[in-house]
Amino acid sequence: MDKNTTQSRRERYLTFHIGSEQYGIAINRIKEIIAMMSITKVPNIPAYMRGVINLRGSIIPVVDTRLRFNMEHRESDMHTAIIIVEVQKISIGFIVDRVEEVSSIESSSLSEPPKFGSSIDTDFICAVAQIEDYVVMILDVLKLFEADELVGIEQTQTQGE
Repeated sequence: MDKNTTQSRRERYLTFHIGSEQYGIAINRIKEIIAMMSITKVPNIPAYMRGVINLRGSIIPVVDTRLRFNMEHRESDMHTAIIIVEVQKISIGFIVDRVEEVSSIESSSLSEPPKFGSSIDTDFICAVAQIEDYVVMILDVLKLFEADELVGIEQTQTQGE
């Protein structure tokens, strides 16, 4: 191969919808995708934390992504899914409105997320990609939570056991 040829890597992302917006998470962060199931409430947790689920004997905290993004709560329907991701060795479920597909995106197609000023927190968006007619916001699941929130989530897992 010619040394002067720059090679763009293709990364794979699971794309999904929250409201009318499309998001993506790197596929290597995702453990599995499950249909919406019964969630057990846990007292004294943030409003966006819906509670815990028992998935084949593992207690997994579940986040309502709509509430985490300051959107209105929406009742589940047949398209609602829970994406199980691993964040610092902790499994967390994210409720999404609809899972779309796994997309292969050229790293050269990813661009920096827009800056909206210091009062708007968009740190959890690590990149923006154009896929066909859609703009997809690529999420950094590590930045969706502060360190103390991860400790709280880990404690939620322990409380549910």
